[in-house]
Amino acid sequence: MDHLIFEVGTALVIVAFAAWVANKLNFTIIPFLIIFGMAVGPHMPQLGIFDLTFGHSADFITSLGRIGVLFLLFYLGLEFSIGKLIKSGKAIAIGGSIYILINFGLGLLYGYLAGFSFLEILIVAGIITISSSAIVAKVLVDLKRTANPETELILGIIMFEDIFLAVYLSVISGMILGEAASLTSMLLSTGKALGYMLLFFIIARKATPFLNRVFDIKSNEIFIIVIFATLFFVAGFSETIHVAEAIGALLLGLVFSETKHRDRIEHLVVPFRDFFGAIFFFSFGLSIDPLTLGDAAWLAIGAVIVTIIGNFTAGMIAGRRGGLSHKGSTRIGLTIVSRGEFSIILANLAIAGGLSAMIQPFAALYVLILAILGPLLTKNSGAVFNVLNKVFRWQERAAKKESSQSN
Repeated sequence: MDHLIFEVGTALVIVAFAAWVANKLNFTIIPFLIIFGMAVGPHMPQLGIFDLTFGHSADFITSLGRIGVLFLLFYLGLEFSIGKLIKSGKAIAIGGSIYILINFGLGLLYGYLAGFSFLEILIVAGIITISSSAIVAKVLVDLKRTANPETELILGIIMFEDIFLAVYLSVISGMILGEAASLTSMLLSTGKALGYMLLFFIIARKATPFLNRVFDIKSNEIFIIVIFATLFFVAGFSETIHVAEAIGALLLGLVFSETKHRDRIEHLVVPFRDFFGAIFFFSFGLSIDPLTLGDAAWLAIGAVIVTIIGNFTAGMIAGRRGGLSHKGSTRIGLTIVSRGEFSIILANLAIAGGLSAMIQPFAALYVLILAILGPLLTKNSGAVFNVLNKVFRWQERAAKKESSQSN
């Protein structure tokens, strides 16, 4: 136990130093946490009493990181309204479909051109398709964009991805590990995810007065215990029915956003969101061995280029179809470009199924690059839009169209 506490303490010192460096450079903390996590880990030698391999504590740190994802998505849900999401349902369905079709299609093509086998192509396509909800949530909060009009569609696409994720994991794991993956099981997975989300929407719309009474607790101590107990129970239950635990946290946040306790919950959750969220990104870096990345460099760089193009195109089409401006649509594609936990899960599935050993370092480097580039592109989306606007003259054309309609 002494080793565990000391190692966790050492990890927190590294996290704190990474946060300090990011603050000094006035930059988002995410890339620094991942890079500092990569700098230590199993590949590091032990330096006296400092075991930077984190041999005793790696699993515990990973568990703390999973808690960070829950808080990030729960907080993101608190920032939104179920009513607005329901009104945007058609735009979300269209936008999510466009996003999946473009990125999954490009992933299939890229895997084929890279010379992978059929099953490996499916793995690569999955790795390229799904964005990291944890990184997206963190960036939106850091850049104070949760109130932006395009963020509703971003949130909708994240939830749409989870429906795709439920089906895809069921199918691909069955094909690779030899389990049954029938049409019935696919439909069951899809229906279960959709039904679960619908249940939360109904609760948010119909049970708000009841929730207001139940959580009308004067003591902050008891209030936060009750809220956190509900959060962890709902997230854990979600996982048991094969809906991502983070999506369960997001849906619960959406429910609580409809209650009169929203501001109080938000105020109490913020410190936990920041603390555990930082540990998640550090633990993510800790899982990447930089010594294994060299052979997959060009493959990963090519996938990064494909992903940026696919995400920007999908975001632009989805945003414009949803009635957003060119600037808002640009932000969509650049915000959801980050890749993370799901890509690593798929890579591990490939290894378990005896597929190409190249997939794991490819996925690690690909995720690392986009985990760094994603926040950069999101932060500088305005500059990207200004450059593209000079080329395509979007605002000029919009002004002319508006002028002609008024006349």
